[in-house]
Amino acid sequence: MTAEQQVSGVAAVSETLVLYDGVCALCNWLVAFLIRHDRRDQFRFAPLQSEFAQVLLQRHGLNSADFDTVVVLADFQQTSERALTRSEAALWSVGRLGGVWRLFAIAKLIPLTLREALYGVIARSRYQMFGKYDTCPLPRAEDRHKFLG
Repeated sequence: MTAEQQVSGVAAVSETLVLYDGVCALCNWLVAFLIRHDRRDQFRFAPLQSEFAQVLLQRHGLNSADFDTVVVLADFQQTSERALTRSEAALWSVGRLGGVWRLFAIAKLIPLTLREALYGVIARSRYQMFGKYDTCPLPRAEDRHKFLG
């Protein structure tokens, strides 16, 4: 089965697909955080390095070699599907958790150029600050159904 067939064959189980740098410790921490706080089972995940994610990036006209950003496909596999990147993706994801996490939406009051500049600093130094894996870590057995591709 090709990656394109996998993408088109995935059932619309959730509303949100998070594409993340699979070898980045910070990115893996974000995935674990979202899994831990996702009370509505609305998130699914795939490493940017996967063929599955590469097909999706191409479909949205995004750079398939750019692993410095988290990509969120909101309304995944719906007609309203859209790709969010960088600070927009991170804030949208945390906001989708609901409850107290919605308070992070206040960060949207920070001008986008400043938010993106801060995101860029963290993205460029994330391996030095948080570490890097040699390969993408495997998800816990109870969470494997949340990982696509």
